[in-house]
Amino acid sequence: MASHEMTPADDPERHLPAGHNPLPALGGDQPVGPSASAFQEVQASPEFAELRSRFRRFAFPMTAAFLIWYFAYVLLSTYAESFMNIRVFGNVSLGILLGLMQFVTTFLITWLYIRHANKNLDPLAAALRDKLEGNAR
Repeated sequence: MASHEMTPADDPERHLPAGHNPLPALGGDQPVGPSASAFQEVQASPEFAELRSRFRRFAFPMTAAFLIWYFAYVLLSTYAESFMNIRVFGNVSLGILLGLMQFVTTFLITWLYIRHANKNLDPLAAALRDKLEGNAR
């Protein structure tokens, strides 16, 4: 079996600059991140407790509501066929509309979460990150 020498045309990284090295240097000056004690300090802070509380106040009820809605749809489609077969218009049944509403609900929840995170979570998370990065310097 003959060995194949790689030509420049075979090099998968030929489009990269000559000095490109995708791996960080293993020695020398490496950025120093926050210490474990700094993370523990932030985790024990009232600001972190507030961040966690704000997240949970949104996520848990929204998750419960969506799961109830999802399982209601599955149960209706399994045990209430006559209800799901009610024609709304033309060949479109109530089951089809409720199934499409699953997608709409998913997008709505995503939009609501993004809005909630931008307004209530991100500013507090950014302040905690700044506190950690400030402690690392």
